[in-house]
Amino acid sequence: MAKSLIIVESPAKARTINKYLGRSYTVMASVGHVKDLPKSKLGVDLEHDFEPHYVTIKGKTQVLADIKKKAEEADKVYLAPDPDREGEAIAWHIAEELKGKGKGKSKKPIYRVRFNEITESAIKRALQSPGEIDMNKVNAQQARRVLDRIVGYQGSQLLWEKVRRGLSMGRVQSVTVKLICDREAEREAFRPVEYWSITALLTGATPPAFEARLHSINGQDAEIGTAQDAERVVADVKGKTFAVQSIERKEKKRNPVAPFITSRMQQEAARKLRFTSKKTMTLAQQLYEGVELGPEGPVGLITYMRTDSTRISAEAAEEARQLVRERFGNDYLPATPNVFKTHKAAQEAHEAIRPTSAARAPESIKPYLDRDQYQLYKLIWNRFVASQMSPAILEMTRVDTVPQQTKTSYVFRANGTVVKFPGHTIVYMEGKDTDATDQARKGEQEVEDESERQLPALTEGERLQLTTLEGQTVPGVTSKQHFTQPPPRYNEALLIRELEENGIGRPSTYAAIISTIQDRKYVEKVEGRFIPTETGRTVNDFLVKGFPDLLDVDFTSQMEKELDEVEEGDKHWVAAVREFYTPFTKDMVKAKELVGPKDVVEPPTNIPCEKCGRMMEIKWGRNGKFLACPGYKADPPCKNTQNFERLPDGTVKIVAKQEVTTDEKCEKCAAPMVVKFGRFGKFLACSAYPACKTTKPIPIGVQCPQCGGNLAQKRSRKGRIFYACSNYPKCEFAIWDRPVNKPCPSCKAPFLVEKVTKHSGNTLLCRNEDCGHKEAV
Repeated sequence: MAKSLIIVESPAKARTINKYLGRSYTVMASVGHVKDLPKSKLGVDLEHDFEPHYVTIKGKTQVLADIKKKAEEADKVYLAPDPDREGEAIAWHIAEELKGKGKGKSKKPIYRVRFNEITESAIKRALQSPGEIDMNKVNAQQARRVLDRIVGYQGSQLLWEKVRRGLSMGRVQSVTVKLICDREAEREAFRPVEYWSITALLTGATPPAFEARLHSINGQDAEIGTAQDAERVVADVKGKTFAVQSIERKEKKRNPVAPFITSRMQQEAARKLRFTSKKTMTLAQQLYEGVELGPEGPVGLITYMRTDSTRISAEAAEEARQLVRERFGNDYLPATPNVFKTHKAAQEAHEAIRPTSAARAPESIKPYLDRDQYQLYKLIWNRFVASQMSPAILEMTRVDTVPQQTKTSYVFRANGTVVKFPGHTIVYMEGKDTDATDQARKGEQEVEDESERQLPALTEGERLQLTTLEGQTVPGVTSKQHFTQPPPRYNEALLIRELEENGIGRPSTYAAIISTIQDRKYVEKVEGRFIPTETGRTVNDFLVKGFPDLLDVDFTSQMEKELDEVEEGDKHWVAAVREFYTPFTKDMVKAKELVGPKDVVEPPTNIPCEKCGRMMEIKWGRNGKFLACPGYKADPPCKNTQNFERLPDGTVKIVAKQEVTTDEKCEKCAAPMVVKFGRFGKFLACSAYPACKTTKPIPIGVQCPQCGGNLAQKRSRKGRIFYACSNYPKCEFAIWDRPVNKPCPSCKAPFLVEKVTKHSGNTLLCRNEDCGHKEAV
């Protein structure tokens, strides 16, 4: 009896499906795309409606041959790649190969099946009602691929000609780099503004004492810009009796958040787990396709992870509600299932990211998951269960107090929050970005904090006294100096939020975008923040001048909307590509006339090469500018290079190289290691060079808190010193401030960091934000 053939794109997915279907089916994996545009040429006919020329991907010829052979033996063929644009394109390419002419052509019926979760019921349900390939989805993917190829191929050629060989240009990646460069330019242009806060420590008839911050002066928001102004206020209210002017209480509901969509999962995993978006999507793919759960075999643990829909099935909602009822009781269960709004462009056929079974609690499968899989699964499970729970009830209290018998009218405000009913928060609380741009610009301004902070029982008109805490000598009124802060650099969560809010790319592409701009050395990540490299800035400056449309956020966002219209069947894909290609071509003509960095010939310096005497020249390499001997083409060649820095008068100065022999022995040949100075700072090298080419970073005597390796001093491509793990790239831990091998006396953190500021000099700080330990050096 002939079997039915099911074709998926992943071997792991094939194993999981095969477990559920048994011997009546053969399940094969294409291992991703089987056809694509050629690597060596454009592959798009610009004169004939952008017709793409697809070729079989290297290494996939045998895969296609095996699929064709099995298709001939099968009674039916089911194409079951993932239910998105990429999956639809994979299914279409395989179908075209199976329907092709000549040998290998299949006359068997070919169906398209889609499922959002790899469970027995979902798979069998899909096989019972198979459909056809959605050509609108295929055309949306095709349009995106053609657009990206045109920009990548033609734009990159221009960068090679105008800037440097080996560079790349991307329709979405270039806009993303621009966001990071623009943020860095904002930070560099930022000038901090001094301001002061005044806080009174007050006590009433009922303890405890509480803090109230100066809120207004003579009815206007309190703005204190100098130490003299702060001292004047402190002097005015010191020793005065305060009175409660007003008390405002209100109850606030904090509703649960929707289960994850792709972008929210990436942001939360970055905030809570410190995962990169690439790592998050890799782990989610593993959980979706199936993980071995001991005797149970491979099990798909979550629904499809590329989705912008917050919808969940009625069955899944009921399963979650039953779990809430059993675990937490009816008080935590809303009267009806919670339903969440989905934005207009979302695909309602998809579901949110959720566990395939709420009954499969994280703790029950922890022994079968690795640490990272478990953490992500727990995050998804907690958020899903919490989404079907009751709101938290908070009581917010705001107390305004005024000092008596002062010529100036001052109002000091205290905010308090009491959680009356925790609701969904006992399971899950959404993380917050610690550096929203507007707050960062203001600095440590007063914000209404929903963390629990209880105020004592107070009545309007009640007299309050300034006090000090027991065992402390801090006066009842204190002033504190602050400075406004520059807009923060993007971390992964903030960058994803920015991309999403501006409609740049799609959540399913964020991980690839962020990974690409780092791989291309356009940005680097230090302490979890993205910083443009010299290469990134140079490329961005050129592209901003040459391609104003391409790098315009609104233009890029509109292009994404048009691709959505193609997917919905409201726009032809060729029309969408043409609307992009027309302004791109005009920009390309103008950009070719621009003077690029490669067109600028740097004059020889007045610095002689210490090896051959020729005058050193400034060259531009993949890691920025450096000094090089012009004799590199001579016979014999002189390959001397040097780091340099520009002096204020425009001349250049060599950064001296110093070699110091250390007591450390080379791990390969036992020769002494010497300290050398390279393009990125000091490093250890074997003294037996060139016979032995061993190198390693210089450890600073502090262990990496993430992997236990050694922290070493390094230098960024802009010349700034930072400290990173010597096990990079396996471990990406890096910080700006110098680690000091001294445990925190308060929280026992393994080391402190030395912070150097203009106003307070050198200070040792604990990196644990919840600790706050600080000591002078």
